[in-house]
Amino acid sequence: MYHRSQLLAACFLISDLAVTAASWLAAYFIRFESGWFPLYKEPATLDQCLRFLPLVLILSLVAARLAGQYAVHRLRRMREEVLAVCKGSALLTLLVMATLFCMQDPYESRGTLMLFFGLNFVGVSLARRVSWALIRFLRSHGYNQHFSLIVGTGRVARKTARALRRASWMGIKNVGFVEENPGRWTGDLDVLGTFNDLPEIISKYQIRHIFIALPMSRYNDARRVFDILSQSLVEVRLVADVPNLAGLSLTTTNLDGLPLLGLRESPHFGLNVVVKRVMDVVLASLALLFLSPLMSLIAILVKLTSPGPVFYKQERCGLNGRPFFMLKFRSMRINAESETGAVWARKGDARCTPLGAFLRRTSLDELPQLFNVLMGDMSLVGPRPERPVFIQQFSQTIPSYMARHRVKAGITGWAQVHGWRGNTSLRKRIQYDLYYITHWTPLLDLRILWMTVFRGLIHRNAY
Repeated sequence: MYHRSQLLAACFLISDLAVTAASWLAAYFIRFESGWFPLYKEPATLDQCLRFLPLVLILSLVAARLAGQYAVHRLRRMREEVLAVCKGSALLTLLVMATLFCMQDPYESRGTLMLFFGLNFVGVSLARRVSWALIRFLRSHGYNQHFSLIVGTGRVARKTARALRRASWMGIKNVGFVEENPGRWTGDLDVLGTFNDLPEIISKYQIRHIFIALPMSRYNDARRVFDILSQSLVEVRLVADVPNLAGLSLTTTNLDGLPLLGLRESPHFGLNVVVKRVMDVVLASLALLFLSPLMSLIAILVKLTSPGPVFYKQERCGLNGRPFFMLKFRSMRINAESETGAVWARKGDARCTPLGAFLRRTSLDELPQLFNVLMGDMSLVGPRPERPVFIQQFSQTIPSYMARHRVKAGITGWAQVHGWRGNTSLRKRIQYDLYYITHWTPLLDLRILWMTVFRGLIHRNAY
């Protein structure tokens, strides 16, 4: 069962050693032979570089093992692989630096070691990427397949089967389902037997993976299945049936040996908050500097084409439900809401001025919110802020609506760049907002900002 994983780990080991050796030599030539960097003392010789190479390779084995670079698994994600490689390369560089310092070796060069870290990290990551791409291609075409079995026939079981079909690169093929009391609604599924038939089914189909996909109300059945499988060598995984409970995401952690499931956790904490805030301040400042002529022109046109102030302030709710006043270029007649009260904007809204209709259609009325970003009330990217009167209504009728307020509201967002803005499905918008909150990274923010330029400024639902 494990010989293929061991063979793959051995292949990765050989590849890593080759890349590490190449990186060590490349760092020497770039630093001392390329002429790209000034030399302030006698340069190291190639003999000194080669003399230390065997020890570098030995230390690389130690660092990679400690960083978990060879924890080969079909369900391992690429970002976990890259993180392990980064840890391994950093640890290797520190070990080499410490060894050189203790040996007082004349080859010691901080510049060379920094080059070595960068080259090794990039080189090993690329080698892994290419290797996994080849492996996944072969698996998706029927090679190196493992067979799996799903326990259950309900909604979660069906979703698990669909997920396995989509992720064919994992090389895990589902052969059927097992259910204690299959009903008439399971006639379209390959039900291979009951719980007691599991040992026989595992042997017959050479099952390697079991996915227990039973609803939470059938905990006793799940425990019984696990007891039946206790004498088998298959890998068993429990598919948690908690989508309706999880406000944001499902995470796992350990508390003194006690496994915990996190149902409402956000990646927006600690250093992540600092990174996002720095990005907001820097990018908003650059945007204001670049767009100031356009904003000045819009302000003049608003003042010339209709009586009233240039800006319109409206109360919205942001982080933790805290109210703030969001800025916009005024696009409606003054006191427009005194006639209708608080209502959503609609297509062909008679309250808009001619210029205001254009500003709304092109989203240019949103530009003053860059000042909200600098003041800390909003972020460049996040769920769009809503008015308190609507929040009271939506929080009572839409599950997990308040989870949107665990992060700062944004000028643009994942929902908006996918077309869910204006008078569109609010539930879909919430779904996309929660996905953004759960999967946030700085790169995702940059991707959304890039998409906003091409998808979010002008849209048929913008009014």
